[in-house]
Amino acid sequence: AMAEAAGSGAGGSPEPGTGTGGGWRRPHGPLQRYYGPSAAETAEAAPDPADINGPHFDPEVFLNKVRSECPLGQLLAREAALGREIRALDSDMQTLLYENYNKFISATDTIRKMKVDFRRMEAEMDDLAANMAAISTSSARVSAALQDRHRRGAQLAGVQALLRKLQSLVEVPGRLRRWAAPGAEPARALRCHARARAVLRHYRHLPSFRAIEDESHAIMAELAQRLRARLRDETLEPKELSECVEMLLQLEEPPEELCQEFLSHAGARLEAELAALEAELPPADPTSGAATTPPPASDILDFVDRGSSSFVGTLCLLATSYRSLFQGHPCAGGGRLESFAAALTNRYFQLLERRLALEHGLGDTSLLVRALDRFHRRLRALLQLLPAAGAEPGAALVARAARERVQRYLRALQTFFLGCLGDVRQALAAPRPPGKEGPGLPDLLATLAASVLGQLKAVLAYVQLFTARDVAFASLPYFKGEFCVAAVREGLVVAFLRWLCRTARAFAESPPERGAPAAPPALLLLLARLCLDYEATTISYVLTLTDEQFPPQDGDPAMTPAAELCAEARAAAQRLLDHYVQVQGAAVAQMLRKSVETRDWLGTVEPRNVRAVMKRVVEDITAIDVQVGQLFEEGVRRAQSSDSSRRAFSVYSSSRAPGRYAPSYTPSAPMDTHLLSNIQKLFSERIDIFSPVEFNKVSVLTGIIKISLKTLLECVRLRTLGRFGLQQVQVDGHYLQLYLWRFAADERVVQGLLDEVAASAAHRCLDPVPMEHSVVELICERG
Repeated sequence: AMAEAAGSGAGGSPEPGTGTGGGWRRPHGPLQRYYGPSAAETAEAAPDPADINGPHFDPEVFLNKVRSECPLGQLLAREAALGREIRALDSDMQTLLYENYNKFISATDTIRKMKVDFRRMEAEMDDLAANMAAISTSSARVSAALQDRHRRGAQLAGVQALLRKLQSLVEVPGRLRRWAAPGAEPARALRCHARARAVLRHYRHLPSFRAIEDESHAIMAELAQRLRARLRDETLEPKELSECVEMLLQLEEPPEELCQEFLSHAGARLEAELAALEAELPPADPTSGAATTPPPASDILDFVDRGSSSFVGTLCLLATSYRSLFQGHPCAGGGRLESFAAALTNRYFQLLERRLALEHGLGDTSLLVRALDRFHRRLRALLQLLPAAGAEPGAALVARAARERVQRYLRALQTFFLGCLGDVRQALAAPRPPGKEGPGLPDLLATLAASVLGQLKAVLAYVQLFTARDVAFASLPYFKGEFCVAAVREGLVVAFLRWLCRTARAFAESPPERGAPAAPPALLLLLARLCLDYEATTISYVLTLTDEQFPPQDGDPAMTPAAELCAEARAAAQRLLDHYVQVQGAAVAQMLRKSVETRDWLGTVEPRNVRAVMKRVVEDITAIDVQVGQLFEEGVRRAQSSDSSRRAFSVYSSSRAPGRYAPSYTPSAPMDTHLLSNIQKLFSERIDIFSPVEFNKVSVLTGIIKISLKTLLECVRLRTLGRFGLQQVQVDGHYLQLYLWRFAADERVVQGLLDEVAASAAHRCLDPVPMEHSVVELICERG
């Protein structure tokens, strides 16, 4: 009994309980035993046969363990505790049963009802299966009936459609006759005939269908004749022409004939439009000059607009229609359309060339650029349809028009410069009222330079319109490279600068025409200064401005360097200045030569005054000094001696020993005098009379003085003088020495030439008795 009590207990340990209420117990032991341990506990706990609550409990092992480990008192206490646990478990079981009795009864009733419902559902499912089998059989019969009805309906619909087709076929001739009548709707007739044609051909073996087909063919043949007649109408519009040819193609007319007639009619239409454009132009008579050609009735933009909208637009429309109508036909091959369009576009280009040739003046360049831009845009649209219609001739036409306008601007610049030179010459030649001075040379030079440069910049601005970003033809390779370099930089700017230098230089090289006035010396001086300024700054500025506005591309042809143009300008300035010296020197020399040639040097009286011509020479040299000083710098003079203005002038003196032989002169020693003169020339410095002058005032005046005194020397050598003639030469030479030395770069040049004049006069004198130096000075001071 103790073993059974111990085996049914809830404890797994032999330790007795404490307190008065009982021994050891684990909570919810019965429930745990009923439901068993959890899976986690079972996995974690090791199998213990002595654990009364474990799944591996073995009563024999438990009892043996208790008997061997616990004393008798503890065993008795354990027995009492197990009894209490058993009674408590029974009490808990009864309480659980009482609390859930109604639920057990309800669950039993529910299970009973569920069993009844399940059996009823099984019966209903059997009935439903039987009904479904019956329905399936009925559906098969209904489906077969529906299929039969559908088949019969389709047959009926086919019969009805056939009847409608037969009815429509019967009505075809009437409809064709109504729609193909003149002024009706031939397009509807063609669509009706196209729908019925295949059926009529298929059943044409039947007599009724053959009759309908024959009648339809007769009606459509009559329509084709009317369309043919309409095709020959010259007033037919391009759209109507395309519709007419399209209907004839639908009537199975020969495509080759239609292609030929289409091009013939299109050519006549385009020829008429070209003739209308040509009517606006004067007759192309090569014998008539531009001066007799009447001005055009409209501007170039209107002409291009009319040509683009009428000729080019019509050609594009006809080309599109031709491609759509004869696409895939053999007649459309062989480049027939391309050659047809190329011939007409070449005629249009020729008319446009003739119209552009009528633009004699400069006019409005923006108008010309807009006209060329519209022409190029419409031509580009045409070339998308017909690439072989003339891409290169069209681009070449635009390029030629641009080059021609640039050349006209060049001629305009040249005319403008010549006009400015005419204004300068007029200002220089205009008489001056007493007390009122005209514009000086610096003002005239500044006005001329500013006017020419301003005009050149304005021309570049006009020409730049050809390369604007919004202009379509500016994207052509020509306008990106060759136009900027060859046409503008070289053909306009460089050409004008070279022409300007040549024109200025021509004043110094070419003799004036018979009856034409020679260029005034002041103009030569002004042009020399202008060319020198161009060499210094203007040429580089203009070329830089041109390269900025018309940038050259890589691979452009060689450009003229600025140094080359500057060298040409400097050479022109040098030639003009040299010519100015020669002209002014010749003017002074002419006075001296006449004064020597018209005087009787053998019978002249004793000199009492300086001749008037010498005073005039000094005045002219002084005026020239003022004139040159307005445009050129002073220059550098050689250091002068302190007694230059008081130096003795002797008929036997040299530049190195003035007055050395005058006191010992005796008339009996002329040969010695001639010998001394020759020895003096051997040791004196050689004077180059016509050497190039430098760009300063002192050099220019020195050149003029050398020419003048050299002329005086040569004239004296050709005369025979008496005593008083020699003395007059002595007085005149001393007077020139007093005033001319201050204008020369080196006073020794003046002294040397005057010494040669005096020596030559003494050599040509029959009675060489010079005047006392003091008397000479007195006469010169008084004069």
